[in-house]
Amino acid sequence: MRGIEQMAKNSLRVWPGNQYPLGATWDGKGVNFALFTQNATRVELCLFDEQGRRESDRVPLPEYTNEIWHGYLPDIRPGQLYGYRVHGPYEPTAGHRFNPNKLLIDPYAKSLVGKLKWHDANFGYRIGDKMADLSFDKRDNARYMPKCQVVDTAFTWGDDRPPRIDWHESIVYEMHVKGFTVRMPDVPEALRGSFEGLSAKAAVDYLSALGVTAVELLPVQTFLDDRHLIEKGLTNYWGYNTLAFFAPDPRYLASQTLGEFKTFVQVMHTAGIEVILDVVYNHTAEGSEMGPTLSFRGVDNASYYHLVPGNERYYMDFTGCGNVFNLRHPRVLQLVMDSLRYWVEEMHVDGFRFDLATTLAREAHGAFDNHCGFLDAVRQDPVLSRVKLIAEPWDVGDGGYRLGGFPAGWGEWNDRYRDTVRRFWKGDEGVLPDFATRITGSSDIFDTHGRRPWASLNFITAHDGFTLADAVAYNDKHNEANLEDSRDGTSNNNSWNCGAEGETDDAVIKSLRLRQRRNMLATLLVSQGMPMIVAGDEFGRSQGGNNNAYCQDSEISWLDWKVAAENEDFLDFVRRLIRLRREHIVFHRNRFFYRRFIPGTQIQDVLWLNPDGTEMSDSDWDAGDRRWLSFLIRGEAGEYHLTTAGEQQGDDSFLVILNAHHENLDWKLPDLDVGRRWQVLIDTSSDAGFPDEVYVADGEVYPVNSRSFVLMLRVDSSETERA
Repeated sequence: MRGIEQMAKNSLRVWPGNQYPLGATWDGKGVNFALFTQNATRVELCLFDEQGRRESDRVPLPEYTNEIWHGYLPDIRPGQLYGYRVHGPYEPTAGHRFNPNKLLIDPYAKSLVGKLKWHDANFGYRIGDKMADLSFDKRDNARYMPKCQVVDTAFTWGDDRPPRIDWHESIVYEMHVKGFTVRMPDVPEALRGSFEGLSAKAAVDYLSALGVTAVELLPVQTFLDDRHLIEKGLTNYWGYNTLAFFAPDPRYLASQTLGEFKTFVQVMHTAGIEVILDVVYNHTAEGSEMGPTLSFRGVDNASYYHLVPGNERYYMDFTGCGNVFNLRHPRVLQLVMDSLRYWVEEMHVDGFRFDLATTLAREAHGAFDNHCGFLDAVRQDPVLSRVKLIAEPWDVGDGGYRLGGFPAGWGEWNDRYRDTVRRFWKGDEGVLPDFATRITGSSDIFDTHGRRPWASLNFITAHDGFTLADAVAYNDKHNEANLEDSRDGTSNNNSWNCGAEGETDDAVIKSLRLRQRRNMLATLLVSQGMPMIVAGDEFGRSQGGNNNAYCQDSEISWLDWKVAAENEDFLDFVRRLIRLRREHIVFHRNRFFYRRFIPGTQIQDVLWLNPDGTEMSDSDWDAGDRRWLSFLIRGEAGEYHLTTAGEQQGDDSFLVILNAHHENLDWKLPDLDVGRRWQVLIDTSSDAGFPDEVYVADGEVYPVNSRSFVLMLRVDSSETERA
C-alpha cells in the first residue's frame, strides 16, 4: 500500500474544521470529520471509491482539540465512503489496543455500506498465536469491512407530528422488521423484510385494524452476525449485537437510503401509531478481549469499554456478551445521548426500550445506581425526557435484577407479571395474592415517587421465550435448530402443554389450548399497566417449541400469514379485546387501586368477590388451593375520559371472573342497584369468546366453566332479556 506521504500528495484539500459535531457532517459546502479518542497519537481518514473496494485517499486529520481529532474537506460530498485508521500504543495489559492496520467504523457513522466479511484480519491480534490477544496482527482488513457513508440528512417531513399517546392509553406491539412482512402476500416481494415493506398499505392496514398504538421494533441499529453463527449457517436474527448506534441496518433498507426509515415513521404517525426502538447500548459487537477490532476497540479501547480495574487487559461483563460499554466516561455517555437524540430529532421515533438497562446504570465498581450519570442525563434532557423510556430492568451481573428500581418517568418490563399470569392459568397453587397485585398494576413495585400503573409494562410473551401458542403446547423447550444441543434458552417457562407435547390432533386438547390463549390475552388487556403483545400471538404463531430463536432467520421466526387467515376468529377476538380496552378507561387507569370508598358513597374502587357473592376475607386470600378470582370495578370510582365532544365522562362498571380450576363454578353475581343487570361481554369458553346478547340479573348464578375468563358489563335493565 502507498505510504502516507505519497497519498497526501493526491489527497483533497484539508482545512482545520471543528471539533463539533462529532462524526461526518455535511453542511452544504463540504464535510467536517471529527473523532473522539483520548489516547491516540494520530488519526487517518481513509476515503474509498463508490464500490468501497479501493482506498482512494488517506488524509491525516490535521487538528487535535480537547481530545477530538478533526478536519474539514470542502471537496467531499454526500455518498462518500470512508473509515478511520487510528495510531497509538498496543498495550492490552494497560487497556490500549490501537492497530492502524485495521480500518475502523466511525462511532458516529449514520450509514454503512457493505457487509462485514469474517476473516482473521479483522482481529487486532494474530488468531492462533500462543500469546493470544497480546500478539499483534499487521494485516490490512479494509477489504473485509463495511464502509461508513457521508449522508445528507435532509428530508421532507411535511406536517409529521408524533402521536404522543399517553402512557396509560398505549398498547405495544413487539415485532421484527423482516419477520413481519417477509411472507406477507400483499406486500411487493422486493420490499418484504424492509422498512419500505412495513410502510406498505397491507402492513399499515393490518396494524391499524388490530388497534395497537405503538410498534416496538427489535434492534434496527446496524448489528453483526456473529462469526460462530455464520460458520453454522445461522444468523443473529434478533440483532442484539450493535456495531453502529446511529445507522439503520442496511439489511432492512430496500432502497439503501435513510429516507426509507423516515418514510416508515411518517407513515406510522399518519396511522396514529408510535415507533419505539429496542436499543442495545450495554455492550457492542466487538465482544471480549478475544473479539475483533472493528470500531470502538481500535478508536480508544480504554475509554469506550469498562475494563477490569487493575487488570485492564480484560473487560467487565454484566451482559454475558463479553464487554460493557463505559457510560461512566463523559464522551461515551455523550455518544449514547447524541445517538438517542438523533433518533428522536432526526428520525422522529417516539421512544426506546433499553436492553439490559441495569448495565447502563452501573457505576465505577459495577454497582447499580438509579442516580447514575446516564439516568440523570436522560431525566433532565429536554428531548429524551419527553419520549417513552422503557427499561429491561435486569442484567446477568451481581445485583442485576432491578425491577421497580428505575426512576420516575420510566416504564419497566415486568417479568413478574408474565410469570404470575402464566402460573395462574396453568393452575399453580398459592399465586392468588400475587396474581391480584399483578393484574391491578403491581403497586407493590411501582407505587413510589409518583409513578403510575403504566410504569409496569405487562407482557405474557416476548421475543425471548415461547410464543403464546407454544406456551400452551409445550412443557419443554425444543431448540435443536439452534445447534447448541438445546443448552440455550431458559428451562423455566411456566408453560403447560394441556396434555400433549407439541402438535396434536386431539380435539379436546386443541380446544383447551385455544381457550387458554384467550384467557391470557383477555387477562393482559384488562390488567392495569401498559400491555405488550408479540407479533403473531394475535393469531397463533408457533416457533415449534423454540424458546430462543435469536439465530433463526427462517420460517421458525417469520410470521406465517396463512396461519393468520386460518385463525380469523381468534384474530377478531383479539381486535375486539383491544378495542374494548381502548374504549374504557377503567382498564387503563392513571392511578392505582387502593380499595378505598368514594367520598360520600359506599362504592369502592375495586371489590374482590367470592363465588357466593360475598367480599373476600383474609382467610380467602390465604387459601393456597384457590384457583379462581373475581373483582368488580365501579365506573364511578374510575377516571374520566374525554368524549368526542370534548366533555368529561365517567365509565361503566365491570365484573371480571377468572377460573383457572379444572372444575366448573356457579358464580353468584353481585346485587348493586335497582334497574340494572349484567351483560356477558366475554366468556372464553364460548365458541368465539364474545357471546351474543347474554344478560344476567343481579343475584343470579352464572355458570363459569373450567379454565375460562368472563367479563360482564353493568347495563340498564331495559336491555334485551337474557338469551
